[in-house]
Amino acid sequence: MSLVTSQRVLSGMRPTGQLHLGHYHGVLKNWIKLQYEYRCFFFAADWHALTTQYDDVSMIASNVWDMLIDWLSVGVNPSEATIFIQSKVPEHAELHLLLSMSTPLSWLERVPTYKDQQQKLKDKDLSTYGFLGYPLLQSADILVYKAGLVPVGEDQVAHIEITRELARRFNFLYGREPDFQEKAKEAIRKMGKKNANLYNELRKRYQEQGDAEALSTAQVLVNAQQNISLGDKKRLLGFLEGETRTILPEPEALLTETSKMPGLDGQKMSKSYGNTITLRDTPVNVEQKVRTMPTDPARIRRTDAGEPEKCPVWQLHKIYSPEDVKAWVQEGCRSATIGCIECKQPVIEGIKAELTPIQEKCRRYQESPETVRAIMSEGCEKARAVARETLEEVRQVMGLSYR
Repeated sequence: MSLVTSQRVLSGMRPTGQLHLGHYHGVLKNWIKLQYEYRCFFFAADWHALTTQYDDVSMIASNVWDMLIDWLSVGVNPSEATIFIQSKVPEHAELHLLLSMSTPLSWLERVPTYKDQQQKLKDKDLSTYGFLGYPLLQSADILVYKAGLVPVGEDQVAHIEITRELARRFNFLYGREPDFQEKAKEAIRKMGKKNANLYNELRKRYQEQGDAEALSTAQVLVNAQQNISLGDKKRLLGFLEGETRTILPEPEALLTETSKMPGLDGQKMSKSYGNTITLRDTPVNVEQKVRTMPTDPARIRRTDAGEPEKCPVWQLHKIYSPEDVKAWVQEGCRSATIGCIECKQPVIEGIKAELTPIQEKCRRYQESPETVRAIMSEGCEKARAVARETLEEVRQVMGLSYR
């Protein structure tokens, strides 16, 4: 992986409409942090929505705009990150098509989520190429930006692995060139004696001992060279691992913590469970939803003692309450000196305080849809500029460059 592309982060989200606190705590807060550390590309995955919703497209566009407004409202910053809509960058589809020419069918069929999702969505006809090929489209999403890092949970690491395999296969098929070894050795000589010796030593350590740190150090060394061409750098990066140029770098999974935001019933917060608090819920709605949350089933009467760890409300206290309030809940619940309604009030106040600034920004964006469209238009152009560079190189090595 080159030093430049390792600084790129790519992440997307299917447009399901207005977002909830699970999205905020599980994904968006991480995006907000990453946008100040890397060159980030965040996109609305509208084509991915079609893989399971191809028979009902009535809400896709409105869901995309609602989702993008929520991103902007929580602090995803178009001045720091490139925010765009997948289908407005057709290079995603072109790379998906070109990758499909050399992707073994068995690779797609073995993706763990393929059969899992078919089981979960039995009511839908998912015997389509779009559904089978969605991991390939995900890979194209990543590879078209030569993203080095992709934030995912542990359950999504398999998607990054297939992307790495696809990049490796592509580089093997199309990264070979006549006299590659001679050209690579000439590029090494251009590095100067000291750097050439270091490169050869690091390459040997990686190839003979599997020393990953040696590989990383060598990649940094190559990218730091000022007196060799970009083509020679690609040869040297490829020569570290074999005898092909690196055209599509292999991305790494950037593991993210599982969201600690529970739903109103204690399960994972999800629209499918009907247990969400949305980012746009009014204070009245928030209060009503939290007040009707189930609590420890042992507390049938006000005087019954309870156990916070058995109560879904306690999970929300862990997120929203300071230490003194959490201590008050632990003692008061177990001694039955506070009731469940009292216990819920600090959570209600905490959620309302978190949502107030988000909703103020949301209203401003809702009142100015042309601002949101302008931000997206600019983001799509920025994304296309990067994607075009990748496709130009891909077409060239695949013999599709007609000049």
